[in-house]
Amino acid sequence: MKNLKKLLYLITPKEKNRAFIILLMTIIMAFLEMIGVASIMPFVAVLTNSELVETNIYLIKMYKLSSIFGVENKNDFLFLLGIIVFILLILSISFKALTQYAKEKYVEMRIYSISGRLMKKYMCQPYSWFLNRNSADLEKTILSEVATVVIGNIAPIIELTSKTMIAIALVALLLINDTKLTLIIFFIFILFYGSIYIFSRKYLSFLGEEKLKSNQLRFTSVSEAFGGIKEIKLGGLEKFYTERFSQSAKIFSQRQVTARLFKVLPRYVLETIAFGGVLLVILLLMSQKGSFQNALPFIAVYIFAGYRLLPAFQSIYASINELRFAGPSLDNLFDEFQKLKALNLDKRKDILRLNKTINLKNISFNYPNTSKLALKNINLIIPAKTSIGLIGATGSGKTTLVDIILGLLEVKEGILEIDDQIITNENLRTWQNNIGYVPQNIYLADDTVAANIAFGVKPEDIDQNAIEQAAKNANIHNFVINELPKKYQTTVGERGVRLSGGQHQRIGIARALYHNPQVLIFDEATSALDNQTEKVIMETVYKLSKDITVILIAHRLSTLKNCESIFLLDKGQLKEQGSFEKLIKFNEQFVDTAKNV
Repeated sequence: MKNLKKLLYLITPKEKNRAFIILLMTIIMAFLEMIGVASIMPFVAVLTNSELVETNIYLIKMYKLSSIFGVENKNDFLFLLGIIVFILLILSISFKALTQYAKEKYVEMRIYSISGRLMKKYMCQPYSWFLNRNSADLEKTILSEVATVVIGNIAPIIELTSKTMIAIALVALLLINDTKLTLIIFFIFILFYGSIYIFSRKYLSFLGEEKLKSNQLRFTSVSEAFGGIKEIKLGGLEKFYTERFSQSAKIFSQRQVTARLFKVLPRYVLETIAFGGVLLVILLLMSQKGSFQNALPFIAVYIFAGYRLLPAFQSIYASINELRFAGPSLDNLFDEFQKLKALNLDKRKDILRLNKTINLKNISFNYPNTSKLALKNINLIIPAKTSIGLIGATGSGKTTLVDIILGLLEVKEGILEIDDQIITNENLRTWQNNIGYVPQNIYLADDTVAANIAFGVKPEDIDQNAIEQAAKNANIHNFVINELPKKYQTTVGERGVRLSGGQHQRIGIARALYHNPQVLIFDEATSALDNQTEKVIMETVYKLSKDITVILIAHRLSTLKNCESIFLLDKGQLKEQGSFEKLIKFNEQFVDTAKNV
């Protein structure tokens, strides 16, 4: 029941209504199965003893009604009964196929919808949340565990409901024919499957937990191997990562195989028992009815019902086992959905303009799960349309400060103001719409140069003129036009593997400039460029600073020379600020720090 509540939590009201429709279809299918099996009895009875048409009250009525269809004798009536049985069989099978299609579609679409909602929830989380999560684990949950939960929980529940309905309908039919014999057979089925389930349920839960862990290790191994392929090839680490993946993949496969074995093993044992059981049922019915001829209609019903019941009981048992095995994955996914915040992903197009100052007041910040402050009581004012530099040793808080200005990190103490307007969750997106950001490590999608510059823009909405202007400002336009075979439509490869580090950075700069931001932030973004290229780009950047605000975390001291103001950070504190000439002349710590960045 707990698992059912968790599943209902994961699906929407509309999806619950669709599940109810499938339940109705299942009930109809069970009814048709029962009618189809029940129709065997009169057909076989007349087939073995045509005199029943004149002695059985129900057959007499049917015989009289059949005259409407032109039936004139017993042979015609037998032929009509055969046609009715065949039609009922075809109708039952057709509706069963339709119901199966509806079930399969429902299961697959739930994989789509739940994984889509989970992806949305992940994307809604603040930047700080991702700092404590492994990307491979997130990928595993979306791409693998959602399918495990749906196929291992929703699909078995649908199958369990379906086969239980069929079993109830067929058992009810058999109870009408022979209550005592049916109860004995039913008790044997329940005892057999129940004993195996009680014996295996704890082990199945253990297998499910082991599968969950090994699946996470599989994804982590693959993500790390392909993410660091350059270092792996250089260090000759192929065997290490191959074996690391193989170990977790082997455990994953072994647990899957063992769980499947527990699902199908009873079937083969029961089929062996069933052959002997059929003989026993025939003998019992013959002793009750007096002769084989009298017992044959009842024997036919039991055999035909058994033909339907054996798979039904096996499916019921397999579904219960599958639910047990997939339980840990359901618990994990349910916990994930409950913990994640639900935020609106709609991107606001309006922009919070910067006309006066960016003001950081009494900012203190520490990262989640750490007590050490990354920033301590920072007070800093950045005038609009100026260029400022941030400098400090590794761990001094430069990037943290920039991430706060970007709105990626939410401060616990202090405020961020833009033109005296405090930045909150309500207006954060409008502020971010006004920022161009160039990180040290540029992410490039396996797409065209144009798509990477206009990152996140739909192909039909890309402004080619804006792309070329941004590329010119980033000093990469001539390279694209003269050296790439398809110019701006050239594919750069996964993570830009076909481009140099400097070309990566310049595409990243062009990307930041594409939307004409009022604020441009460089987080050591020129570190991969040669001196000449950096000089050309920085000349462009400083020209832009007449119209926009530029914030630089620089790798080279020369990059900061033309900044109107430089801020020196040390161990999360603002130690000094002033022009390059002032700091280089009067601050010894600045000189030492500048030499080492």
